[in-house]
Amino acid sequence: MNKTPENRAKELLLKMTVEEKLHQLTSAMIFDIDDCYEMKRDPLCGSYRNPGHFMHHGKNKPASAFEVCNRINKDIKSSIDAQPNKIPPLENGEALHGAQWGMGTSFPQPIAMASSFDTELVKKIGRAIGEECNAVGVRQVFSPVVNIVRDARWGRTVETYGEDVKLSSDMGGAMTYGLEKSGVIATPKHFADNYGAGGRDSNYSETSERTMRETILPPFESCIRAGAQSVMAAYNAWDGIPCSANEKLLTDILRNEWGFRGFVVSDYSGVEGMVNGHKYCRNFSEAIGKALESGLDIVLPNNMYDNVLKAYKNGYIKDEILDRSVLRILTAKYKSGLFDNPYRDADYAMSVVRCKKHKNLALKAAEESIILLKNEQILPLNKSKIKKIGIYGKSANEIPVGKNYSGPYNYPWTGEDAPTPLEAISNYLGKNVLIHYNEDVDDCARENDVNIYFTSIIEGEGADRSDLRLPSISLQKKKNNAGGIIVDNQIQTVKENQENEILKMIDYNPFSIVVLLNGAPVDMMKWIKQCAAIIEAWYPGEQGAKALTKILFGEVNPSAKLPVTFPKNAGQLPLFYSYKPSGRGYAYCDDDGKPEFPFGFGLSYSKFTLSEYSIDCANNKVKLSFSIENKGQYDGTQVVQLYISGSHCDVIRPVKELKAYKRITVNKGRKVKDCLCLEENDFYYYNSQMEFGLFDGDYKLLLGFSSEDIIASFKIKVKNNKIKAMK
Repeated sequence: MNKTPENRAKELLLKMTVEEKLHQLTSAMIFDIDDCYEMKRDPLCGSYRNPGHFMHHGKNKPASAFEVCNRINKDIKSSIDAQPNKIPPLENGEALHGAQWGMGTSFPQPIAMASSFDTELVKKIGRAIGEECNAVGVRQVFSPVVNIVRDARWGRTVETYGEDVKLSSDMGGAMTYGLEKSGVIATPKHFADNYGAGGRDSNYSETSERTMRETILPPFESCIRAGAQSVMAAYNAWDGIPCSANEKLLTDILRNEWGFRGFVVSDYSGVEGMVNGHKYCRNFSEAIGKALESGLDIVLPNNMYDNVLKAYKNGYIKDEILDRSVLRILTAKYKSGLFDNPYRDADYAMSVVRCKKHKNLALKAAEESIILLKNEQILPLNKSKIKKIGIYGKSANEIPVGKNYSGPYNYPWTGEDAPTPLEAISNYLGKNVLIHYNEDVDDCARENDVNIYFTSIIEGEGADRSDLRLPSISLQKKKNNAGGIIVDNQIQTVKENQENEILKMIDYNPFSIVVLLNGAPVDMMKWIKQCAAIIEAWYPGEQGAKALTKILFGEVNPSAKLPVTFPKNAGQLPLFYSYKPSGRGYAYCDDDGKPEFPFGFGLSYSKFTLSEYSIDCANNKVKLSFSIENKGQYDGTQVVQLYISGSHCDVIRPVKELKAYKRITVNKGRKVKDCLCLEENDFYYYNSQMEFGLFDGDYKLLLGFSSEDIIASFKIKVKNNKIKAMK
């Protein structure tokens, strides 16, 4: 009879000594993979930051998948041989938009993935990332990030799927599903509310329980439903308690309400922060004890045996709590196949990592994630009419993967077949077109047929912004490894005054385009009116420059939509579309309160229209049918979006909430019929007693192409647990 992973774990637990159990709680991260590495590595640890992440540091060329796989295999064998019960260690790492142990396929950053509004695509990306991690022996990844962005000053906006609950839940669930299906343990983070007022990273959360349950928690629950076996606790505190030791979050909600049966890890040095930052605990032993008792299981990144032994001997770790955590960890190790197949084939790893299939997927993902924000009849460019083209900005000559969780430690992501925008455009246009490149705009801009400026920005973990304008002269983010941060540790600089350069380019030649390479909204007020076209490329990944070139020249019709509201300036923040009604007004005395670009916005080279609506309600489900027509000159894809707006409910509801969406491809001159469907739970909300369910209310269904571009509306009434369409 086959035993379940949990039963196998229970049997093993009975054989283990206290010493073995305590070792399963330990973790290690070793930066230097040098001649002394074996001496530094304790083979009895339960989990490790995989050595592949650090093997490239200080080398002339990055380590191959073959080398990384063999190094991890060697470490695993060393651990198994040293364990009395032959327990393999869990090798973990990052995988935000690619397998970060080395030069895995680099997909668009998550904020760009969300712009695709394509959950099936994100499932495939998750599967590909997981395959490249699993192939070398990385069996747990700290991904996806499903924190909701309601203040774009937060530097980690780039890591997220944007501001919307529905979209973030779908994208996070899709990524989790793909990772877990590849045999890798997904770890959604940061549970639960990872930044404070003003977009300040890891600051105290003032979020109410209502907002937490309505907005912040649903994406995490979606990841749990999709099969996530692990969760990472946030650095900050909520409701007076650090998230690493918040029993309400880690036990009451995560386990008792959602039925989560996996294990919880801390963010790097998050438990130490309970002592030094939060001043919540007197010492590290007390912090470990409080965290484990509240529902945490593994302290990352470095928690050596002496630490847990001291906490145990001093009574901070009780035997029943120790057994509970170890059982969770062992169950996940069995469930992921780590016991049965601890080693990986290095030759197979070489055949999987950055294979043709994955690179093609990266190209498709980039094509679906690049947004056309403005176009005054300049795009697409006509290749046959261009003899001279000017390309400006430092970013034009960099592979557009971004500096956030891209590539291994202290080594930039590289790929011989991954071009920079400058290279991709040059390759596309060929030798008969004169390409003029300069970081700064020069007089040549006057003579060029078209000019393109590629922007640079400083953002990411540890780099929150108070100003959304493009950074200018001498702005620098310095190297920083404090608190266990091992990403974004290069020195980043922006030397040119980008706003002035853009204005200069436009003044020289109005036939000019700005391409934004960034991970969060940008203040464009100084130059947006003068600019002929703006493309939000985000960081589109290793194949992003090719995708961007195809969009610039009309080989791909842009279809992506904004997953986050673009304010005019930082003074409007926080700004998001799904706000709750004001008792009086929304604007400032010098501002109408409207964004520069709304959530869900994105232009196309085609013109789409909606018509021929019908609505059907049966079994408390709603089916909204319509026809969509492409009246443009290009085949294209439109994202049709359905929002609901509730009134006369038991509590105040947001002015609108996205509830359904669909990418629909329509050839030029054609009309197709399609539909969007709502389930009963799309009308659920928390009432005044904080009960979640179907309650009375009047609703409008809002159908359109963005949160502001609403084309048709329909009335729905919920009464006595019945959903009905109204005329």
